[in-house]
Amino acid sequence: MKGVVIFLADGFEDMEALATRDILIRGGIPVQTVSIQDDYTVESSHGVTVFADTSWSDFEAEEDGTSSEDVMIFPGGMPGSKNLAEHKELMDLMKEHYAAGGTVAAICAAPGLVVSQLDGLEGLRFTCFEGFQDPLLAKGAVYTPESTVTDGRLITGQGAGHAVNFGLAILRSLKGEASAEKVKAGLML
Repeated sequence: MKGVVIFLADGFEDMEALATRDILIRGGIPVQTVSIQDDYTVESSHGVTVFADTSWSDFEAEEDGTSSEDVMIFPGGMPGSKNLAEHKELMDLMKEHYAAGGTVAAICAAPGLVVSQLDGLEGLRFTCFEGFQDPLLAKGAVYTPESTVTDGRLITGQGAGHAVNFGLAILRSLKGEASAEKVKAGLML
C-alpha cells in the first residue's frame, strides 16, 4: 500500500488518531484518513464524529513499489482497535503491506489486537497500553514499556498521553530527526 494512511473504526481514540495526523501534516507528510466502513463518518470513543477522507469501499490501495516510507497507522481506543482487528480485508492488506516492505504503526490497544496478526515479529521491540502485550509476546516480540518504540518497520506507542510522541516517531522515521525536532519546537515541547 502506497502513502501514509490512518485507518479509523468506530470507537477510535480521538487523540491517538487526530494528534498523530496533526503532527504528520505539520511535518509536511500527506496523510489520508480511511473509514473502514462504507460510510465516510466515524465516531470516536468519546462521541466525536469525524469525516474521513475516504471510505473503505472508495479506498484504492496501490501496492506496487511499497517501501518503508509507506505507513499504515492504527489508532487505539476501544472498541476501535477491536473493530480494526476484526476487519478481515484490512488485516489481509496489512499483512501484504508489511510483507512487501511497508511500515506499520499502532498505538494503545492496537499493537496487541491488530499488529499481533502479523508474522515475523520475533525479537522485535514494541510498546502498547498495559494489558494488551500478551498477543505480541506470544509471537516472540519483546515488550518495552516506553512512550514509543521504533524497531525496523514497526512503530508503536503506549496510549493517548503519548500520541504526540507517537506522531513524532512516525515523522522521524519518514523525514529524520531534524524534521521531528522542528515540529516539536513549533509545538513548544
